Amino acid sequence: MAILRNLEKHLVQIKNGGFITIVKKLKTLFYLLIQLPLYLVSTLFLIIIRLIKPWFLIRWSELRNARIGHIAFNSEYYSCKRDAKINTPSQRYIDIFYLAQKYNCNKQLIKMIKRSLLILPSFFLLPLQRINQFIPGGKLHEIENNSTLTDRDTHNIFHKYKPHINFTNAEELKGERILNEFGIPKNAKIVCLIVRDAAYLDRYSDNTLRNFNYHSYRNGDIDRYVLAAEELSKRGYYVFRMGVKVNKPLKTSDPKIIDYANLKMRSDFMDIYLGAKCTFCISTSCGFDEIPKVFRKPVAHIDAPIGYMHTETAKDLLLTKHHFNKKNNKKLTVSEIFSSNIALSLDTKEYEKNNVLLEENSPEEIKDLAIEMDERLNGIWKETEQDLLLQKKFWSIFQKNFEKLALNDPITNQIGYVKKLAKYSTKFLRDNQNWIQ
Repeated sequence: MAILRNLEKHLVQIKNGGFITIVKKLKTLFYLLIQLPLYLVSTLFLIIIRLIKPWFLIRWSELRNARIGHIAFNSEYYSCKRDAKINTPSQRYIDIFYLAQKYNCNKQLIKMIKRSLLILPSFFLLPLQRINQFIPGGKLHEIENNSTLTDRDTHNIFHKYKPHINFTNAEELKGERILNEFGIPKNAKIVCLIVRDAAYLDRYSDNTLRNFNYHSYRNGDIDRYVLAAEELSKRGYYVFRMGVKVNKPLKTSDPKIIDYANLKMRSDFMDIYLGAKCTFCISTSCGFDEIPKVFRKPVAHIDAPIGYMHTETAKDLLLTKHHFNKKNNKKLTVSEIFSSNIALSLDTKEYEKNNVLLEENSPEEIKDLAIEMDERLNGIWKETEQDLLLQKKFWSIFQKNFEKLALNDPITNQIGYVKKLAKYSTKFLRDNQNWIQ
């Protein structure tokens, strides 16, 4: 029956896609046929690997190299857990990785990760992995896939270890030279600003195969961030608007605010270099912000959904979009957001289905977040007893509601019990005390 259903699925795809779909499927079939010898060789290797397992364990895992956030976090988190002896075998072992996708999100990052982890070609390891899954006992040879934990430091261990990827001396000099050519002084204070829009993923959208519209609830308007960027410029920062491909330019006459995403100097190397050297990052929670995180730089996150906020790092600051009930235009409280079935929603249609409208934070709210990050890092932020009480109240309500949702989902449950080390925007809590309920 499974074979018949699979055949029916292919026939439907051919009917809808026509000649082009037939060509694609023939290419896939040809590719599988020429891979047959590899599968035979992989089977022999797997037999040997299983036989030597009592004395020497060989494990492997994929790295999702098409998306910068996934590969940056997953590789670094693996290294931190290895240092902390989490999920580490008691016997002698070796861990091997392979790049799961043809497209590399950032060649510089891949190069640096290869210095830290043993990465072998996927044409060998992928058949090995597929065969291993069909034979009982295969789980022992698989490294825990961090991506199943929604890219969160569920053990709160990032801050305990130094970054596991670094620049060579030659790369350090290259980065300094490029910044100098661009007029940025050595040791300048830099903020990376990344505001997600649809442009990057729209390059890969296909009406029949790929459509990334379900991510649209995460998009932001770069215009709303100009006020914060100009405030940071006054405070001595150079602000780099990051991105590989963006929908519209950042409009400002301030020479210290650089629309890097639209400049020729933009490169894979400088993406990583700026992320590593910035003082902090402001992000609407997209892949790039994992680069500052890997290099232990603070991030001011403007997150949605609220249930997946990056809570696990003490120097991070948080903010979420305003949530409104579309039927009565009432702004939802924290508890109402959770009870509206969208606190963990990762699809725009879920918000629409539950009649919830997301509204971006105002330029003033974003500026307040930037100011708080700057002053906290400089040790001049003034926090009152009332502020501490508001933080405590917010996290208490957040945790209570989260635990209600997490009861039947082990992964969500694990995220729920991560220590809440980050701070929510103090100014927002002061101005929206009716929201904290």
